[in-house]
Amino acid sequence: MNRSLWIAQSLLALLFLFTGIAKLASPVRPMVEQTGLPAGFLLFVSAMEILGAVGVVLPGLLHFATKLIPLAALGLIGIMIGATVVTLRSGMLSLAIFPAIIGLMAAFVAYGRWRLHPLR
Repeated sequence: MNRSLWIAQSLLALLFLFTGIAKLASPVRPMVEQTGLPAGFLLFVSAMEILGAVGVVLPGLLHFATKLIPLAALGLIGIMIGATVVTLRSGMLSLAIFPAIIGLMAAFVAYGRWRLHPLR
């Protein structure tokens, strides 16, 4: 179980680190036009993705404040719920599956590090 959780945590960290940095490095206007969300909110979400990526692995690697891992995963679940809703709202049902699956992986990490195999 520990190995499965670490694999999921690593994948989440890589994914959210990449997407967060990519959004911060990209021009905001096309994202605003595509999603209809305010630029400030999109920048906030990008920063939260980066912080979530760090929070889902760094406490476990440092063996310090490991109770933050499920909290970081819960934050990533919230981001993925929002991403799924925005994607569904734009009429792309088949594309909404990806953020939903990523949200389920974050839920696995949150529950796994909270109940199944917490790090101490």
